[in-house]
Amino acid sequence: MLSRRMLSREEEEEIGEEKEVRKVDQERINRFSRIHSRQKALDDELKARQKEKEDLEEISTELELADEDDKVPYKIGDTFFNLPVAEVQELLSSSVENIDGEVTKLEERVGELTGEMQDLKDALYGRFGRSINLEA
Repeated sequence: MLSRRMLSREEEEEIGEEKEVRKVDQERINRFSRIHSRQKALDDELKARQKEKEDLEEISTELELADEDDKVPYKIGDTFFNLPVAEVQELLSSSVENIDGEVTKLEERVGELTGEMQDLKDALYGRFGRSINLEA
């Protein structure tokens, strides 16, 4: 004998009320997917830039222990140049500042995309309820 679980009124309504996917709904779903992919790529780039910044700061800290008269190898393009410690520290500081600017721009862009995704989620969940899954 099969036992049947009683469905709540909300579950019955949700099952019985399958909504047709309109063109505008499909466009929103597709837009959400594209934005989500772009956001993931930006998140990966952001993590890479933050790691690069940490590495440069660590190198800069190590250089503080070096003798001022020493020359250290510094990579510019594909070539290493032996430069004075003070000059390398300036170049590292400049690189960290540039990365900070890039990180700020990436964070702003990720925030914009997150906001747009939330707007799309609100519209799609409002239309389809729990019958659509937009969680990533």
